[in-house]
Amino acid sequence: MSDKKQNRKNNRMNNGDEDYNPKFRKMRKKVCALCSDKDFVLDYKNPEQLKKFINERGKILPRRATGACAKHQRDITIAIKRCRHIAMLPYTEN
Repeated sequence: MSDKKQNRKNNRMNNGDEDYNPKFRKMRKKVCALCSDKDFVLDYKNPEQLKKFINERGKILPRRATGACAKHQRDITIAIKRCRHIAMLPYTEN
């Protein structure tokens, strides 16, 4: 019995799966929506477009949630802050 378990463990190690854990599946990497769609232009004067990058409380979503690359996440943040400053987006939802 222990030989079978040892063989399965060795097979996983030989396949390059050192982090193999049957309880967790690997998540597929998100693709930046702004990089993939070249026609998509981020505009701070369009609050409907920016609402998908903030949560229901008005906070800016992180990169792991939006799937944006670092460059575009900075652009998203700047656009949201500009939109808030001209009072088109609220700072908080109450």
